Amino acid sequence: MTTVEFSPAAEPLAAKLLEPAREILARYPAGRERSALLPLLHLVQTEEGYVSPGGVAFCADVLGINKAQVGAVATFYTMYKRRPTGEYLVSVCTNTLCNVLGGQEIYDELVEHLGVGHDETTADGKITLEHAECLAACDYAPVVTVNYDFTVDQATPQSAVELVEHLRQGQRPTPSRGARICSLKEMQYQLAGFADPREGAVGDGVAGAPTLRGVRLAQEHGVAVAGFDTDTPITKTKPARDESALPPRTDAADKPVEDKPAEGRIAAVAKKAATAVRTAAGAVAEKVGEHRHAGKTTDTGDVKDPEVRAAESRNPTADTPGDPPTTTPAPGNPAEEAGTASNEPAGDGKPAGDTNRGERIVTERTAEQKPADVDPNPGWQNVPRATEEEK
Repeated sequence: MTTVEFSPAAEPLAAKLLEPAREILARYPAGRERSALLPLLHLVQTEEGYVSPGGVAFCADVLGINKAQVGAVATFYTMYKRRPTGEYLVSVCTNTLCNVLGGQEIYDELVEHLGVGHDETTADGKITLEHAECLAACDYAPVVTVNYDFTVDQATPQSAVELVEHLRQGQRPTPSRGARICSLKEMQYQLAGFADPREGAVGDGVAGAPTLRGVRLAQEHGVAVAGFDTDTPITKTKPARDESALPPRTDAADKPVEDKPAEGRIAAVAKKAATAVRTAAGAVAEKVGEHRHAGKTTDTGDVKDPEVRAAESRNPTADTPGDPPTTTPAPGNPAEEAGTASNEPAGDGKPAGDTNRGERIVTERTAEQKPADVDPNPGWQNVPRATEEEK
């Protein structure tokens, strides 16, 4: 990490966190230091308990990115707090299984007892309460955690209230499982990738019975992995497949296939993908060719445009469609015959004024409705004209 010029907003944190920040950056390959943003944000919270504007500026200066990029990450994950948080973050799972088994009742009881809601902190600064969507411990539902450590399994409203009262009195009760309870800032130090400095802190909690149920059943029934040795170190690479343990390869006719170098899985997948790409490219090229030759002379001697040929197939004689023949229904009685005798032929259904007959009717009706004393030249034309001097 080269020398960094910190902005005024980042300088207070830089004086305290620069050395651990350098240690975090050293975990990542050169050119990939930006991946250190997540642990750096946790590191910021070890000092202030949340990601402050100064913390955003510090991370941006250390990584050489802008504050908007840091803020986009800090506001995405719920473990990065956007305002000061209490010494203990108490989380109650209210997701499906925990909720069915009483998680919502536990949360409601804590809200009433502490007088705070979701993501709010008590006046003494000890407890911040939140409801969590899932704490990944369905076999212990409902569960309550303190600073992300499982503290109360199969909790009840009464046990949850007792927990927060112990914490407010400065006590740190033994958790149901996991490490010793610590403050939120101490937990952030661990989330930044540093070991818990407290002696024996990780040895307090014990594994729960549901977690060990599979191991217990295997021991009871003598189930074990063949050839497994607990003292054998785990290899970093996948061991090669033992071809001798596989049946001989045959073709579709069940005839033995000559031994050939085994094609790697990645190579086989790449080959299959390349074949699919070539097939798709051929189909696209064919469609493009059809589009380019549309409307051009074909090789069959037909020089007609395809659109003209299609039109001729729809109307071989090229006749102009005429109006359908109209028939006048015969009158059904003498009164109807007398009424229709004086009717003028019907027009073409257009609005008045669109035909000669319509224009004539409109003109006649307008003349009938026009008063006789109407000035033929109304409006502005009757205003006396001013002389040049008046203008």
